Amino acid sequence: MARILGGITTSHIPAVGNAIAKNLQDDPYWKPFFDGYPKIHAWIKEQKPDVVINIYNDHGLGFFLDRMPTFAIGAAHEYRNEDEGWGIPELDPFPGAPELSWHIIESMVSDEFDITSCQELPVDHGFTVPMQLFWPGAPHNPDMPRAIPISANTVQHPIPTLKRALDFGKALRKAVLSYPEDIKVVVLGTGGLSHQLDGQRAGFINKEFDLYCLENIVSNPEVLTEISRLELVEKAGAQGTEFLMWMMMRGALGDDVTELTRNYHIPISNTAAGTLLLECA
Repeated sequence: MARILGGITTSHIPAVGNAIAKNLQDDPYWKPFFDGYPKIHAWIKEQKPDVVINIYNDHGLGFFLDRMPTFAIGAAHEYRNEDEGWGIPELDPFPGAPELSWHIIESMVSDEFDITSCQELPVDHGFTVPMQLFWPGAPHNPDMPRAIPISANTVQHPIPTLKRALDFGKALRKAVLSYPEDIKVVVLGTGGLSHQLDGQRAGFINKEFDLYCLENIVSNPEVLTEISRLELVEKAGAQGTEFLMWMMMRGALGDDVTELTRNYHIPISNTAAGTLLLECA
């Protein structure tokens, strides 16, 4: 039977992709951010997951405002990286896991989640930056697992509630654990934390709210479901709604998790950047 090893959170800022391309990991501006990843690299090297489920949000590459699915799951043999305008060097395709993808889609629909299934899906920085952060050199890292991208709508309102996001993760957990093949899976929750990139509040960051979310998503994620969508925008910023993807990841881990490492740093490209590594019991 398949098992879930744990979950990892990370920001997926496009500027990080440029920093990786320019080898700026030890630059004074970037070092506090990249210092959050070596412990995760060691854990991944030890655990060697077979599949990574990467929960991200599309930024107008695969989907746009005229067609924005609430939840979309990739079911392709590979995922091509394309430049959506940030000038990040494009990467070679990432290998998919279509058999597990279709199993997850079938199970999610049985649990009454309406899923957009994608047999082709170009992926942007929201997907590729986390892969580069956790598997340096991706997709050519020798330990690179097969990937399943899950795109969540954090852009076109109405977006999912945090409760719906957590419930999605719980259904995702059920789907993965029912897969008959003996494989190891890790789940990524990407994006966030608080940030707003436009409007009168451009540059908005809310450290107090970020730390509240970081603390409770580990031990008491249910309390975060009390935060309304409007309150999430008010407290985390217009783009801080990406936190709902962390909630999707957290729901997939079950009740008992152990926090192995945490990093929080501001500012990175006008964004509060957070990283967590949670291991399943």
